[in-house]
Amino acid sequence: MITPMRVFVLIFNARTENEGIHTIREGDRNKILMFESEDDATRFALMLEAQDFPAPTPEPINAEEIKEFCESAGYEWEIIPENSNLVVTPPELNVEETDWQANAQKEDTIEDTFPLNQQPLEEPDLSDSELEKIRRKFEGLL
Repeated sequence: MITPMRVFVLIFNARTENEGIHTIREGDRNKILMFESEDDATRFALMLEAQDFPAPTPEPINAEEIKEFCESAGYEWEIIPENSNLVVTPPELNVEETDWQANAQKEDTIEDTFPLNQQPLEEPDLSDSELEKIRRKFEGLL
């Protein structure tokens, strides 16, 4: 099988300091899914979101870069061909704590992420009362 030059992977917190890539855990190994089709990657991302997982963003990336990343991190990779009969659905469970969101609420899960960029999180510049005001405004929008 010839690997396409551009594939789509699912990224959490895309283009931030706390960016992470979606993986699926199989036993003690992690695997990154590389979608040939952006539509297939988007459908998979929506399925993750429907399972109360944070919404990932399908991002185009060079397949060789992902393969090199997988080799350096000890991860597996799988290409999901466009228009294939292969139906990809997320596992029903997610990891307890993601690497890209160290303070995430713990859940019974199998899926994992790996930080692409491991810079420390900064403390917010807002006081608790300011954050509470913003939270109330957001709730009012709902």
